[in-house]
Amino acid sequence: MDDPAGVLQRVAEGDFAAFESLYDQYHRLVYGIAVRIIENEAWAEDVTQDVFTKIWTDPGSFRRGNFAGWIARVTRNRTIDLMRSRQLRPESQLPDVIRLDWSLDDEVFTKLDGDRVRLALGELPETQRSLIVLGFFSGLTHEELARRTGVPLGTVKTRIRSGLKKLRSALEDYVVA
Repeated sequence: MDDPAGVLQRVAEGDFAAFESLYDQYHRLVYGIAVRIIENEAWAEDVTQDVFTKIWTDPGSFRRGNFAGWIARVTRNRTIDLMRSRQLRPESQLPDVIRLDWSLDDEVFTKLDGDRVRLALGELPETQRSLIVLGFFSGLTHEELARRTGVPLGTVKTRIRSGLKKLRSALEDYVVA
């Protein structure tokens, strides 16, 4: 999709074909993120429906920037909201604020093809890969990652930052503008 803002403007005007084009292009990304986090296909379908309902009813919620990054973040947050509402794990394990380093996370995870990201993740040392995957897909903060893994907080931050920089470098040619 070359101009997500233009397509979303058409959605705001009630253009169902524009909405369908968004769905066709992004439903696999949304579902993939949700099923990876929640590990339940039916609930991942619920999240997918919820995300696209949000887009249909409030297309103005995307303001600017990378649309894939925005929809990935919305999906992640909606999935964690669903987990909380269905008490899939104790609320004490969920972060109050789900905020990672926005610009670096989005550059690495949401501007890229999922298969390429998986391949690039596979090239990272396990110490970096496991923290990145656990942090992104489980919604854990750096502090929670440190507690869960027994790795000092500063080391967690350094490994995540180093891993994301390596991913950025490895995926530089595949970034969608």
